[in-house]
Amino acid sequence: MSGQDDLLTPTPAGEPPKYRLQDQIGFVLRRAHQRHVAIFAAHIADLTPPQFAALAKLHETGATSQNQLGGLIAMDAATVKGVIDRLRARGLVELTPHGVDKRRLLVSLTAEGAAAVEKLIPLARQITEETLTPLTQKEAATLMRLMRKLG
Repeated sequence: MSGQDDLLTPTPAGEPPKYRLQDQIGFVLRRAHQRHVAIFAAHIADLTPPQFAALAKLHETGATSQNQLGGLIAMDAATVKGVIDRLRARGLVELTPHGVDKRRLLVSLTAEGAAAVEKLIPLARQITEETLTPLTQKEAATLMRLMRKLG
C-alpha cells in the first residue's frame, strides 16, 4: 500500500491516523529538493542554486536593489546579502549607488556575470527536465501548478 493510499483510507472510529514520516509533505518536499540539488551540482558545480537564482533574476530584470532581489528570489535580507557578497567577490555582480535613494545600492551583472548566466541557462533547463524526468509532461505541469499554489 502506498503512502497516498494511507492518506485516503479512513481509520476506524476512535483510532488516530497512523503517522508515517514518508507520507508527510515536508519530508517529501525535502527529498525532492535533495534530488534536485544533487542534479544541479552535477551540472553546475561552481555555483549554488541560490547564487544561480540571483544571477538568473538579474539577467531577467536588470539592476535592482539587494532587498528587491531578495524578494524576487524568495530570500531574506541576510541570505541575499551573503549570496551577493560571494558573487561580487567572483566578479559576477557589482554594486552601484542608487540614483535617487543614496541609502540603497543597486545590484547588477558584470559583463562576466552576464556571459556566465547566458552560458548556464541551457544547463538550468536541462536540470529542470532531469529533475522532472520521472513524471509525464502532464504530471510535471500539474506538479508545477500545485507547487505554485503552495508557494
